[in-house]
Amino acid sequence: MTRYIFVTGGVVSSLGKGIAAASLGTILEARGLSVTILKLDPYLNVDPGTMSPFQHGEVFVTEDGAETDLDLGHYERFLSSKMCKRNNFTSGKVYETILRHERKGDFLGATVQVIPHVTDEIKRRVLAGGEGFDIAIVEIGGTVGDIESQPFLEAIRQLKLDLGFSRSVLIHLTLVPYIAAAGETKTKPTQHSVKELRSIGLQPDVLLCRSFVELDEGQRKKIALFTNVAEEAVVTLLDAKSIYAIPRDLETRGLDKTVLTRLALDCPEPDLSDWDWVSDNHSNPKHEIIIAMVGKYVELIDAYKSLNEALVHGGIRNQTRVNIRYIDSDNLKNQISLLDGCNGILVPGGFGARGVEGKIKAVNYARTKNIPYLGICLGMQVAMIEFARNVCNLNGANSTEFDSKTPHPIVGLITEWVDSSGAIETRDKDSDLGGTMRLGGQASYLVEGTFAHDIYKKIEIFERHRHRYEVNNNYVNKLQSSGMKVGGWSENKTLVEMIEISDHPWFVACQFHPEFTSTPRNGHPLFTSFVEASLKHQKSSDSNREASL
Repeated sequence: MTRYIFVTGGVVSSLGKGIAAASLGTILEARGLSVTILKLDPYLNVDPGTMSPFQHGEVFVTEDGAETDLDLGHYERFLSSKMCKRNNFTSGKVYETILRHERKGDFLGATVQVIPHVTDEIKRRVLAGGEGFDIAIVEIGGTVGDIESQPFLEAIRQLKLDLGFSRSVLIHLTLVPYIAAAGETKTKPTQHSVKELRSIGLQPDVLLCRSFVELDEGQRKKIALFTNVAEEAVVTLLDAKSIYAIPRDLETRGLDKTVLTRLALDCPEPDLSDWDWVSDNHSNPKHEIIIAMVGKYVELIDAYKSLNEALVHGGIRNQTRVNIRYIDSDNLKNQISLLDGCNGILVPGGFGARGVEGKIKAVNYARTKNIPYLGICLGMQVAMIEFARNVCNLNGANSTEFDSKTPHPIVGLITEWVDSSGAIETRDKDSDLGGTMRLGGQASYLVEGTFAHDIYKKIEIFERHRHRYEVNNNYVNKLQSSGMKVGGWSENKTLVEMIEISDHPWFVACQFHPEFTSTPRNGHPLFTSFVEASLKHQKSSDSNREASL
């Protein structure tokens, strides 16, 4: 029978509910429990797929093709279980479902209301998401007190009653500010946040208190007294040197024991040795490199959250600190020197024409100067466009996404493809932006004898996709005869999945998104190899520089 842990946030946003939930899930998993995590988002968008990365950050793609909140990336990186469509839903998705039922007459003419119809749909989705697991952690997006999250909070109030005392726990994450000028920690914001929760019938069982300083016994007693929470359930959550150190920190503070006692569960002690190894390698690297990430959303680094983490994972496997130099691709049109001194260049995915020519210049810089290059999604497409223009002499080569009248459409809108289940999906230029991409986990087949095959050390790989445009196969032979190799194909060799350049030290690009399957404990072969190549480039550059002195 599934037990539920509800996680809410108070005082201010961006306190790290996702990391806290994932860290707790990690500890519980290390105790032998099966764990999943759900994220409930209060905004009215149906999903994050068409939201601006500047506002929302990265869109994380699950194996079954859902475009979800970036917190699901944290969940998958920390847990062994995979997230799916049911692990993330929005108010928009809830209302869309209810209105569809209303239009069909499923409510038999009843007045459709927030209670019971909206709350019942939320409850149904929460229970379905936790089905089959020992523990389901449910993170409620937003901040307590926001009007948008009221239906979700009312739904979990009802669920706590439905589930009973020993099947649910409410953890409230708050900020306990430290006033440096006065040298004082202020508990009043936490008290008011809990008061807000209690006003709608929710009593927290555990308080996670974000603070810049350790809360002493007196402060914890005060918080416990005025929030009606047991003292041992008031847990300090300090800033950590690494997010990978948080599971051990929370375990040391006894958060998991408090939760398990409340849920009447008796489990063996957790083995977090793998996380200790990750944290130690991350905090104590032997080497240091600079990777240039050339994109157009660099003002908000959360737009590339999974990529950032995947590079860190590659660094952990190589005992290397990866310093990311974020470069707006628009700036490369006139300032190519921004790439000087980098040990590797990465061009991530993206949409729209802005900044594309700068990305093509970055590819040219990496190719001609023999700097390790990793292209992902659009990063592969611009690599092929650059090669077509400058090596194959196909002047004006482009993608039809950016130039519908290009004489050499190296990349174009594919109208039909086979998904992971074998079903045929279609789209055209007039299709809605949302939900019309090649999405989710699909098999790719690597060509023996290629560098891609050497990296993965297998023929069949399974990676996640999120794109509309594909390589035009009419140009593949021309590109391959000029020195570019296709390293991987989709099923039936219909779509190009990986490319590489034969006479380059390390030049690899892929149509899929490997960052979504990278984890701190296991890394990912592409990022591990890329970081290793960048480290070799750095050492070679240093040797050449010393030799010239």
